[in-house]
Amino acid sequence: MKFTLQHSDSRTKARAAELITDHGKIETPIFMPVGTVASVKGVHQKELREEINPDIILGNTYHLYLRPKTEILKQAGGLHKFMNWDRNILTDSGGYQVYSLSDNRKIKEEGVKFKSHIDGSYHVFTPENVMEIQRVIGADIIMAFDECTPYPCDYNYAKRSMHMTHRWLDRCIKHLEKTPFTYDFEQTFFPIVQGSTYKDLRQQSAEYIAGVGAEGNAIGGLSVGEPAEEMYAMTEVVCEILPEDKPRYLMGVGTPINILENIALGIDMFDCVMPTRNARNGMLFTAHGTINIKNKKWEDDFSPLDEMGTTFVDHEYSKAYLRHLFAANEYLGKQIATIHNLGFYMWLVREARKHILAGDFYEWKSVMVKQMDKRL
Repeated sequence: MKFTLQHSDSRTKARAAELITDHGKIETPIFMPVGTVASVKGVHQKELREEINPDIILGNTYHLYLRPKTEILKQAGGLHKFMNWDRNILTDSGGYQVYSLSDNRKIKEEGVKFKSHIDGSYHVFTPENVMEIQRVIGADIIMAFDECTPYPCDYNYAKRSMHMTHRWLDRCIKHLEKTPFTYDFEQTFFPIVQGSTYKDLRQQSAEYIAGVGAEGNAIGGLSVGEPAEEMYAMTEVVCEILPEDKPRYLMGVGTPINILENIALGIDMFDCVMPTRNARNGMLFTAHGTINIKNKKWEDDFSPLDEMGTTFVDHEYSKAYLRHLFAANEYLGKQIATIHNLGFYMWLVREARKHILAGDFYEWKSVMVKQMDKRL
């Protein structure tokens, strides 16, 4: 992977950069739509490519390992070929799923034993086999195996967990060195900073991760219920330590406002289920605030879904029609809302990039944050 920093904002820590992998160029800041089980939920690849148009999407190691299973992915020639996606893919390592399955897993130094949410069968993830699984899945960017701590989290637990994440990282690196690429392209490895919402732990973890010298770095364990101010404080602490000449990925974040505020702190890459999950519940994000399309006020509003929108659904369908689809429980409604929200997220990060390059990001962000913080 090649990373080139193109421009830094003078009033914030925001950056515009470019990553190049064997599957093409990624312009940052970037948002990665979440394609958990080899599918961005409810969206055809044609719509993903032509309407939403992301440079990179995310797949999930835990879910892909359980279904369709790595043997099938290997026979298909990897996740790109299996899902017919010729651009970049990042896989998370399963650490977050392990965290979210707290009732069905046991964490030990060796790794994590967990129960499948599909059939109740038992499985073990270790730093070593998670690297092997991600080799077979074949994402362009793969993540270290870590433990994502909950919020709130006891200081001593957070400290123990962070040190174990660091030991697991060392095992990941050691194992990757003797595990060749499965396919005819390279994979880039990102370690993950942990430490909950404790400044001293975040500093220690960021220093440890920076010291590894990986090609990119991630920040995990945020957006798990902590107040936004704590998320921003931890991001700021970590970004001061992580190297400037490498991409920084904030995992699982977040609302459109969260994304702009974290771009201002020096983050380059984001992913979150919010645009797709909220879309399925009738919440639309726009540059002027959020819309709950189920509300009666939209029943006779025949204006386009979003006059500023960048996807075909924004101009092809009215608010009244989309509200009707939700009232009738018609699945098309969820699909329309999903395409709109993902299109908006992509517009937002690309607009942020334009303003970083133009030198007026701070002023633009200040206006956007106020506008988006409204319920329409």
